[in-house]
Amino acid sequence: MTAFPKLKSITLREVHLPIVHPFRTSFGVEEIKHAIIVEIRDEDGNTGWGETTVMNVPSYCYETIDTAWSIQTKFLIPRLSQLNKDQFDIDSLFSAWAPVRGHEFAKGGIEAALWALLAESTSKNLGAIYGASKQKIPTGVSIGIQKDVAALLERIQFFLDQGYQRIKMKIEPGWDHEIVKRVRDEFGDIKLMVDANSAYSLDDIGVLQQLDQYELMMIEQPLAYNDILMHKQLQDQLETPVCLDESIHNPRDAKLAIEYGACRIINIKPGRVGGYHNAIQIAKDNGQGAVWCGGMLETGIGRLHNVYLQARDEFIIPGDTSGSDRYYEKDIITPAVSVDDEGYIQVPTGNGLGAEINAEQLNEYTAGSLHIDF
Repeated sequence: MTAFPKLKSITLREVHLPIVHPFRTSFGVEEIKHAIIVEIRDEDGNTGWGETTVMNVPSYCYETIDTAWSIQTKFLIPRLSQLNKDQFDIDSLFSAWAPVRGHEFAKGGIEAALWALLAESTSKNLGAIYGASKQKIPTGVSIGIQKDVAALLERIQFFLDQGYQRIKMKIEPGWDHEIVKRVRDEFGDIKLMVDANSAYSLDDIGVLQQLDQYELMMIEQPLAYNDILMHKQLQDQLETPVCLDESIHNPRDAKLAIEYGACRIINIKPGRVGGYHNAIQIAKDNGQGAVWCGGMLETGIGRLHNVYLQARDEFIIPGDTSGSDRYYEKDIITPAVSVDDEGYIQVPTGNGLGAEINAEQLNEYTAGSLHIDF
């Protein structure tokens, strides 16, 4: 296992980025993206960048910006500092962090920065570290719940005109099968999926079965995050594949869910599963067509990490890694992530992260920071 370089310092920055179009799900509305940007430097002056892309409130999961900051500063970084006395690799890092149960987003943000640092220090592109093989990746877009159907159809048309290859629309009780029907009637056989963000229960089986007629790619997380048994009961009664998101926190969860029949597809959000090492393991275990990469409205740093992950062979379903301008007027990387007219993102080839950090924008969005020397 490749060792990480000797570390010199780590800097955490809490950032707040205004979202250009408020994003509504069954959890609520996001107008500001909160994240913790992780910068790690080694003794030779190389820098690695990662992103802790957890939300500001404990709705999607129990972690928040405040809990992640606390766990990183009080538990994860001190253990990292102890490891840094000698050479260490990902296995020893996971062993050192094992006493900290859960807190996958907090761990994933630091781990991402370490991988980017390893790429920079060895003069490699981060994609090579993640096992990327593609020069470009197909991408889709996630569209939140809109004020009315007309607004939804307008948003879908806007993104189709931009070339996005797949549309994901958020649903909730009262905004589901009739809305999907309108979309199918308007746009025909576009690649379409829906995401419920745990908004339903088995009492809604009739409503969810009505979605079978629309030939959806998948129904994402229809039931509660801890309803694995119920998801199996639901999948047994649906033709449409169930995709699990909030329920999956590590490779073991993913393996059990697929083998048990609770779902047919896994949404891999690297932060939710504890980082990119675990994300790659889930992809390896489940293969092509059973995994895809979701998003957490990442800044350009987390967005590029996800691009490299999706450049692996297992990822053939267009993910949620849309262009930076989908969410932000100004991103914190240069160049920003962009989608071409055919719905592809070009995979950068430069060393390390493959883009420059826009220090001016990073400073503008930073609400607080902490620097620690090892």
